[in-house]
Amino acid sequence: MSQNSGTEILRYTAFSADPEGGNPAGVVLDASGLDDAAMLAVAAELGYSESAFLTERDEPGDEGPSAAREYTIRYFSPKAEVPFCGHATVATALALAERDGPGDLVFSTPAGTVPVTVTQEGGELRATLTSVEPDVMDIAPDDLAEALAALDWPASDLDPALPPRIAFAGARHLVLAAATRERLADLGYDFARLEALMHRLDLTTLQLVWRAAPDVFHVRDPFPVGGVVEDPATGAAAAAFGAYVRALGLVPDTAVLTLHQGEDMGRPGTLTVELRAGDARVRVSGTGTRIEA
Repeated sequence: MSQNSGTEILRYTAFSADPEGGNPAGVVLDASGLDDAAMLAVAAELGYSESAFLTERDEPGDEGPSAAREYTIRYFSPKAEVPFCGHATVATALALAERDGPGDLVFSTPAGTVPVTVTQEGGELRATLTSVEPDVMDIAPDDLAEALAALDWPASDLDPALPPRIAFAGARHLVLAAATRERLADLGYDFARLEALMHRLDLTTLQLVWRAAPDVFHVRDPFPVGGVVEDPATGAAAAAFGAYVRALGLVPDTAVLTLHQGEDMGRPGTLTVELRAGDARVRVSGTGTRIEA
């Protein structure tokens, strides 16, 4: 815990029970006294890929303790506000559960309403978010060529079974599938060139993936638009990827996927993606833990 002008700032990692794994996020459970500039300053000072800022909603018609607790949440990278961030949502839900107990939450995000359920399994808390309505769209050939050039990936290194698409589940991500684990592990890219393309296409990250098994994937997420080279565990991209594999018929209508992320950065984490037949929304779940300052 630290203080910034009297504001309590918590630090949590999401998608790992180890503070040295997963994706760290700043969490401010009471941001009612902070304006946009102050929230951006906190996020920049922390230097994490995103931080979350929460204000409680006092909605009429609340049905008492059993009702889902409702909050407004905003997300800032060190450089700008982002519409949705999965790992900071999980981190915030776990922080609330540690303070108030597990249960159902409803987050009003800039991208839409995101329900989150926190359960306790043994001694471990686990948060499951439900995405906004997703969408999957083609990418123009020239834009794909520019992305590959910025990554220094030849087109022959792509997996033809998982074609490139832009996927959305609260934020836009370009999904590119590597043909080999070695291609995914060798990530060195032109930061400024990729950042310019991502701004033009309104992308939050690139979701680089390698399929290890029918329902197991290794993923990496370059994030130059957020001011960091790579995001260690990306819940928003995991949700978008769930929409992607379903739209392309790569998995059954009901499926549970395991995504391993952060291994190549030395911050391993695990994201669970659940698809349900008849429900377009995607569920992403994971553990997390507090990082002591």
